Parts: sequence; C-alpha cells; structure tokens
Amino acid sequence: MSRTVSALLASAGAAALLAHPALAQDDDRSTVERLSGDVITVTGTKKKDAENVQDVPLSVSAFNEDTLEALKVRTLQDLSFNAPNVSLDDIGTARGSANFSIRGLGINSSIPSIDATVGVFVDGVYMGVTSGLVFDVFDVGSVEVLRGPQGILFGRNTTGGAVLLNTSDPTDEFSYSFRAALETPVDDDRGGVNTFLQGRVSGPIIEDKLNGKIAVYRNDDQGYFVNQFTGDNQGAAETTIVRAALEFLPTDNLRSVLKGEYFETDGDGPTGQNRGDFDRESFDFAIDEPGFIEAESVFLTLKTELDVAFGDGQITSILGYRDYEQETLADIDATPFFLFHSPTRLEQEQFSSELRYNGTFGKADVTVGSFAFNQELGYDETRFLPPLTAAPFPGGGKQDHTVIGVFGTVDYSVTDKLIATVGLRYTYEEKEAEIAFVIPRAGLCSVIDDTCPDDVDDSNTWENFAPKIGLQYFFTDETQAYGSWTRGFRSGGYNFRITDPTLFQQQLALTGEPSFDEETEDSFEIGLKTTTPDGRGRINLAGFFTQIQDLQREINISGGPASVNQFILNTADADIYGFEFDGQYALTDNLLIMANVGIIEAEYTEVNFDISNDGVIDGFDETLALPRVPDLTYGGSIIYDLPLGAAGDLTSRVQFQHRDEVAFTDSNLGWLNAADMLFADLTWSTPIDGVAFSIYGRNLLDEATAGNDTQLGFTSGTPFGQPGEFSNGVNQPFDPNPAAGTFSPLNRGRVLGFEITINN
Repeated sequence: MSRTVSALLASAGAAALLAHPALAQDDDRSTVERLSGDVITVTGTKKKDAENVQDVPLSVSAFNEDTLEALKVRTLQDLSFNAPNVSLDDIGTARGSANFSIRGLGINSSIPSIDATVGVFVDGVYMGVTSGLVFDVFDVGSVEVLRGPQGILFGRNTTGGAVLLNTSDPTDEFSYSFRAALETPVDDDRGGVNTFLQGRVSGPIIEDKLNGKIAVYRNDDQGYFVNQFTGDNQGAAETTIVRAALEFLPTDNLRSVLKGEYFETDGDGPTGQNRGDFDRESFDFAIDEPGFIEAESVFLTLKTELDVAFGDGQITSILGYRDYEQETLADIDATPFFLFHSPTRLEQEQFSSELRYNGTFGKADVTVGSFAFNQELGYDETRFLPPLTAAPFPGGGKQDHTVIGVFGTVDYSVTDKLIATVGLRYTYEEKEAEIAFVIPRAGLCSVIDDTCPDDVDDSNTWENFAPKIGLQYFFTDETQAYGSWTRGFRSGGYNFRITDPTLFQQQLALTGEPSFDEETEDSFEIGLKTTTPDGRGRINLAGFFTQIQDLQREINISGGPASVNQFILNTADADIYGFEFDGQYALTDNLLIMANVGIIEAEYTEVNFDISNDGVIDGFDETLALPRVPDLTYGGSIIYDLPLGAAGDLTSRVQFQHRDEVAFTDSNLGWLNAADMLFADLTWSTPIDGVAFSIYGRNLLDEATAGNDTQLGFTSGTPFGQPGEFSNGVNQPFDPNPAAGTFSPLNRGRVLGFEITINN
C-alpha cells in the first residue's frame, strides 16, 4: 500500500513540476460563472452543427468537460445522481456491465443476448453489448443523456433513451492534462485503497493538416470490501485503457477523425451478498469463491465530415469496429459454501456503418441516412451445483445479428416561432441463433468452440416503421415549448440461458417460436425550456406518457433443476407516465444551485403470463410493481467559489440525491433499496495555471445498494448473519431477507478521495 501511495504522489509531483507556472489563467472566470454562463451544446439531433441544449425539443441532460469535472463525475454510474428519472447502474454480476434504465424502461439481465432499452453510443457508434462500459469517464469531451425513445435517429433498443459518450478530439494547439487520485474506505472492516492515474497529450503534427492525441488511463483497485469468510479484500481489479486519435484536415471542407482504444481489466468477481443471511442495509457478506473477471477489447472509429454546397449541408460517415472478450467466475450462492458457482465466457465482434446527410432547403432542415450493423456473439455459461448433482451444467448460445435501417427527419419552420417535425425510420433485423440448454451433461463443453450440441437452431426476422411527429414553439429566444409522439421498438431475440427445457417447451407451445417477439412503445411528451432573463438560470420541465405493448420480461423463478430459471417472454402491456424537472440558478457569480425531480407512475394494463409465479394469472399479477420504476427521484447541488486572491480559488460542492425503493424482478421478490446519496468535495485551484487539488467524499451516508437482487433456489443455511423473519418461511414481495436467499452484488459504501489535476 505504501509503495502505491508513494508512486502516486511522486507521479503527481513530477507532473506538477512540468506545469507552466503562469499566475494568470486564460479563463479567469469562477467555476460557477463557467457552469452558468457557458452554452452547453449537444450532438444528439445529428445536425451539421452542435446545438444549444436549451434549443432542442428533447429531454436531455448534457455534460461538457467542465461540468463533468465540477460534479466530479468519474463513471457513468455517477450520472444517475445528476439527472431525473435516470438510473445508470452496473448490474454487478460482471464488473463494468451496464444495466441502464430511463423513465422506468430498463432490463434486469446479465444475459448478453438480451438487448438493452437504453442504447449506449461511443463517438457515434452503437455498442452491441453493454459489457465493459461502466468504468471511469476518462478522456471524455461530453456526455449526453437523452430521455425518452430515440428510435428515429438512433434506431432500435433506445426505447428508454440513449447515452452518448463523445471522447475528446485532437486539438490544433498543444495541450496536456493529468489526473492522479486516491480513494480509500474510511469505515472499519473495509478494504484497501483505489488509485487512478490518467494523462492526455494533444496537438498539431502537421500544422493545419494533421492533429494527434494519445491518452492513457490506469486504475489499481485493492478491493473495497472485506470477505467475512476469508478476511481478504474483495473487489480488487487492475484496469488499463489506451486511446489514440488522428484528425486529418486535407481541405477546408473535409475532416476525418480516426480513433482507437485498447482496454483490459483483470479483477475479482462480484461481491455477492446473500440477503437470506445478512441485513440488506449492511455491507456484510461471506463467500468461499472470490471469482474473477478478465476482459479485453479493441475499439476503432472513423468519422468523416464533408461540407457540401447542396443545401449548405454536410455528409457524415461513421464507421465502427469493436472486438470484446470476457471471462468470469462468480459465487452465485453468495455463501461460504460451494452451492452455486458459475464461470462464463463472452466473445463479441461488431462492425457498423452510418452514412447521413444534413442540409437546409428554405424553411426545411433535412436529415436523411442509412445504418448497417453486424454482430457475431458467443456466450458460454457453466453452472456447478453440488447440492443438486456432481455433473456440470454447460450451455449458452451463438448469434449472428444483422440490422439494416434507413431514416429521415424534416424540421419545417411554419413561422419564425413554430417548427414542425416529422420523422420515419425503417429497420430490418435478422438474428440466427444456436443455443445449448444449460443442463447437466456428462462433461464440459463450449458453444463458442462448437463442442456443445445445438438444442435450438433457429432464425427470425423483424421489420417495422418507426414514426415521429412533433411541434416546437419559441415564445422568445429564451423560452420554448415542445410536444411529440414517437414510436420505438426493442428487438426480439433469443435466450442464451435456458435452464429448464420443460419450461422452454411450454413457452414454445404458447408462442410457437423459440424466440421472443419485439416490444413496441408509443411515447407522448410535452416540455418547456427557459433561460431566465438575467441569463443566470435554466429551467426544464417535461411530462410523458408511454404505452408499451408486448412488454419483454426476464422471468426469474427460484428453484427447479438449475436453482434459478430465467426465461424471456412478452408478458404484458403497460402504461408509464411521469414528470421531470431539472434546473439551475447562479445566485451570485460565486454561488450556483442545481436541482432535479423525477416522478413516475406505472401500471400493467393487461397481463398474459403468471408473473407472480403463484400458478394463476389474475388481478394480483396486475397489482405488482413494474421493475426498475422508482416512484420518486430528487436531488440537488450547491457549488460555491471562494476567491483567495493571489492564493487562487477554493470551490466547494455538496450534492444530495434520493431514489425510492424499486422492484428488480417482475415477481417483486427481488428489489433494490431506497437510497439517499450524499457527495461533497473541496477543490483548490492553485495560482499555478491549471493545477488543482481536491478532497472529496462519495456516498457519505454510507448507503448500501446493490446492482441486482436475484432469488436463489435453496436456503443457504450459513452460520453468518441473522436470518429475517418470514410468513411461514415463504418469500413475500419486498421481504428484507428472502427465505431462500439472494445473489445481490454490492456497490461501494462511503469513500474518501484525494486528487490532483493538471491542465494547460
């Protein structure tokens, strides 16, 4: 530990000596002045030029580099505490796997063949699987969280919304940045320190023709938690990311940016808490298998922009390639006994191409384009269940996935103040799948290596039109209202985790297909955006109503031949409606307040499957809470700048965010705790240009939260902790300690951090 800290401080000191010792900064405004006065632009409308976030007819939370730094956003998960009705969780089963939900539309699955409801796009490229995404927000120029369906411009699997990460582009002037941070638990019986080092250098290679950038990130995590069974730290990991980029400017109207990323991580498996044994408000857990995750990826993008005279427009091409490999081992029973352990292997390779044009013709702003995507996906899963049988349970699936789409939108200025929008997207999708049941077999086998038999060999196609109609009215240059209707689709597909062939045959008899069907959503939204007359504040309001047909659900049934059965069906129709507010106001040049509120109501309108698992479809099923739908989220921040004269500036921030208790499974036997998250930080911007020191605290109320809450199929019977009390020993919805126990991967509790940043 001492060597790690010494190395960190030495690196920080060396970097500080390299900083230019100028006493006057190029931008001498306070943090509050920058956050309240700067225009934040967004790219989510895919126009030729980025637009002011206050001018677009979308519910979007946008964060530029200054905002991300001021809010000390370090992972995508942190943004859950900065936007209403947004939950950007790591599911916890495999480190870094996104399990996002927006406006109550989310998934509760770690099965890689299940498509998301919130699409993640990195530099304009859609991520076919969400593994390896919830890591440090490193070398990021902006993040845009688009709430509501985004299917016209971004395609399928964006029914909840889209998260756009834009990494930094090379600069035409020499620049560099460096960050070193150390985080440590401050509570007894917690683990070790977590250190971060990252640096970026950018600048011209050939003046006015070629610019370049290289950025490096290193995280050495000693593990936040302590395993009560072994006394060892749990959650340790080492992660390395290297990014490089070249910007080509051959002519005044042509620009190409080539970016490449190499990523690898090697760490422990999930920190699983069994809530049949431990208090779900605690960080106590005891497991006999620490597990592991090993992941590696290569990611390439090429973006080319050509300005053309036709419509004073721009042609944009975005090519993307990703090759991702991951192996894991997890203690699923989350006890100090060998009851349920599971290794997995994931291989994914994707290629995508988007070509679009945006231009203006009189009163019409036109965007048209095409999209092509192909993904080869392979997944192996093995279950070891000694209480049931000595035989292993190997299985999984392979899938060839192709998507082709064309889209177009027109924004027509009916008057100087009124704009009408119409949009349409056509999509053709094909999936070819080979699946091996996860069942006891005579020996190990691999679907990826073609050594498992095919229990299912099938293909299916889906095609549809997704329309949008909208109106936008500008009362003044500072105030606008908008309304829209949009239809979105979530892909149909296949379940790679079929653990009960009998249930699968029942599903096949019910639906006639080994695949589940796509999910359809109709969303209606109205909104108001305004900037205060003095320019110090912004207020955004939105109301939405969403009707979902053929709702896709992963049904979790504990027990049976493989301890936990997870199968996917189109179970119900549902309505979700709600309201959200976010805003900020600079009370002075040095004091900024920010606030957000999200309210959601959701209900089933028709149920076609026994989601309560009580043997009958009745009114009780319709009374269950929809998973991942918190009734209320709210929070706020206060940022204060204190000028220190010749000694620099001192910026303090306090942030609080609340999220209600929420169901995780359809049966409501799995649920996630309500959470009150408190953050604080203090940053000293020194007189040395670009050098700052920070001390910060995360989760200061030490709230215990988890990535998921999956019920197990047998009572753990461990001597650790105090079992809860049950009604005749039978699990009931929202029991704090389910009788058969749970697999609930823990998130970190209270953390104290120290950081130095250097920017020129």
